Amino acid sequence: MKKSIICLLSFLSTSFIYAQQAETITVKNDNNENEEIELPEGLLSSTDSLYLDWISKNYITPINCDKGDKNPIVSDSVYIDRLQRIPAVIEMPYNDIIRKFIDLYAIKLRKRVSFMLSANNFYMPILEEALEANGLPLELKYLPVIESALNPQATSRQGAVGLWQFMLRTGKAYGLEVNTLIDERRDPIKSTYAAARYLKDLYDIYHDWNLVLAAYNCGPGNINKAIRRAGGATDFWSIYNFLPSETRGYVPAFIAANYIMTYYCEHNISPMPMQMPEGTDTIHIDKVLNLNQISEVCKIDINELRALNPEFRKDIIPGNQQTYALRLPNNKVGLFLEKEDSIYNYKAVSYNKRRSTVEVTTPKTAEKYHKVRKGDTLGGIARKYRVSINQIKRLNGIKGNNITAGKTIRIQ
Repeated sequence: MKKSIICLLSFLSTSFIYAQQAETITVKNDNNENEEIELPEGLLSSTDSLYLDWISKNYITPINCDKGDKNPIVSDSVYIDRLQRIPAVIEMPYNDIIRKFIDLYAIKLRKRVSFMLSANNFYMPILEEALEANGLPLELKYLPVIESALNPQATSRQGAVGLWQFMLRTGKAYGLEVNTLIDERRDPIKSTYAAARYLKDLYDIYHDWNLVLAAYNCGPGNINKAIRRAGGATDFWSIYNFLPSETRGYVPAFIAANYIMTYYCEHNISPMPMQMPEGTDTIHIDKVLNLNQISEVCKIDINELRALNPEFRKDIIPGNQQTYALRLPNNKVGLFLEKEDSIYNYKAVSYNKRRSTVEVTTPKTAEKYHKVRKGDTLGGIARKYRVSINQIKRLNGIKGNNITAGKTIRIQ
């Protein structure tokens, strides 16, 4: 398989981790004073390093992805009109803060948007299906844009993981398995359905999608506190100044993400051209199996396997505890079934090192002897060497208690 076929999968499996210091943008508040808003972490990862990594591995051909030389100047009235044209039930208003985030995507993060437009094509069927199944607004499909930049391996400073940036406790509360070998927060399908259930529960609390988005970012506790401090107001923009710094920018970033993913052409941004991965299917695994065994026997690139199965943290499918779904390219499913026994047996000792039973090896002790002197007794000899009388008798075939001076007997 050519490397170009897994260019998008490389994007999915690239495990860059957000570890930067918090970045901010400056906006004017109601008093016309400068205010710093902390950017959501999904906007902080290094796009340039990812882009260069793709080029070095020949996953993409470096080209000019822009249809024009630079971002065009857009008036406030045009922004207002475009936002209102987005088919959405979630409110998409406009103000200077939202414009700051639109400019961020359209100018500083243009390459990121180009990458995400291509990844967007891969993920949209998954995201839309889960949202539709739970009766949620489809515009929520752009929430992972600000959460993880559509990278299922993304990890935040606080330990949130995956497309939807689930914290450990929240992920487990919504049925996502997390242990040393498995992290279903990284599974695009399972994590998306879990996120849909979580968003639905938050809406049952607030009945306002902007408050739901804010609560998804900072937790219901902080939202409830902000509502109390704002005198009971239940509008995001009314409690805005009582929210944590990052949450203040979260809803504006979400609106800006919807805008840029809808109107990217108007800003001279085009999707990064790349070949999409071929169709896939799943096989149920009920034995311990290492992805490297599959890779080597079926001749599948290990990075493609990891990208298709990001929930397996150590390349190990622990099928002995339950059944797991393994995702493979369509053209490799038949080969896997044909060579299944060979795959499980291939370097099994090397790849599956966990032993089910072990024997404790007792080291052999050096033999020790004693030459019987006149007056020696079995009891005295036993006390001297800290062994039992019965041991001396057994080793030397002594029946009674008499021993002969001058004879050498074995002690151990």
